[in-house]
Amino acid sequence: MKNTQKLTLTAMFMAIGTLTSHMLFIPLGIVKVFPVQHFINVLAAVLLGPYYAVVQALGISLLRNLMGTGSVFAFPGSMIGAFLAAYLYKKTKKMGYAFAGEVVGTGILGAIACYPIATLFLGKEAALFGLVPAFLASSVAGAAIGFALLKIFMKNAAHRVEMVNKL
Repeated sequence: MKNTQKLTLTAMFMAIGTLTSHMLFIPLGIVKVFPVQHFINVLAAVLLGPYYAVVQALGISLLRNLMGTGSVFAFPGSMIGAFLAAYLYKKTKKMGYAFAGEVVGTGILGAIACYPIATLFLGKEAALFGLVPAFLASSVAGAAIGFALLKIFMKNAAHRVEMVNKL
């Protein structure tokens, strides 16, 4: 894929993620569960690679915060998950690793990275125990949707290549 195509797809992912943020989120305590971000992270990880995956995660987080539909927790969580998903996929070329990277990166590492932010800004001492389950629930749901959709795309793409080869 050319850089212009990657940039365009990144912008489209950012638009979709930003526009759906106010429609598809579940408030859980001090965080907003946003499974579409994780869905987009897995798609960007597989289709675009680490750099563009992190850029779209940063862009969506920034736009959501500017619009008032996000929280400061979106930054570390989404960017760590997007990077780890893309990095693992790039090294293995297996979509299951992109799924696992998103879940571990956002659900565990991202939640741990948000702990100092929660303590500093919100004064919540036990915030870690509230962040990890919420981030895990959101990342598992969104990454599973992204994984399933990519499996369907790849199966149909392989089928189309097979049909073209028969011609």
